[in-house]
Amino acid sequence: MEQINIPEDVLEKTEVSDLLKRALELKKAGFRFSQAHASYIDEKFELSYSFSNYDNYGLHTLRIVIDPETEVPSITEIIPAAVFYENEMKELYGVKISMISVDYNNRLYRIRQETPMGPKKTGGEE
Repeated sequence: MEQINIPEDVLEKTEVSDLLKRALELKKAGFRFSQAHASYIDEKFELSYSFSNYDNYGLHTLRIVIDPETEVPSITEIIPAAVFYENEMKELYGVKISMISVDYNNRLYRIRQETPMGPKKTGGEE
């Protein structure tokens, strides 16, 4: 039986300022965009952008950890398929993403609570 070597997945901590450059480099290296996701942990956003290498089944994830006030540039000019993921991060978590190619302006989902998975509002803002 033939043995298949599956590479280790890569989790690369990335700065906001390097996100567009790294996404373009991965795209040029033959990786395909797989998913993007946000989490709100310990009063910070963790954003993960995953790319797959279909030649060897490797997964390369760019991880950005930011304060809620930090603005993140959209990768949709490089990776058009990221449009729904970035709209979701913006709408559900409150991540500030600039220049999304198609911005649904918080109308992607029919939800009653603003940013239900992000920072909780205080002082009567809800």
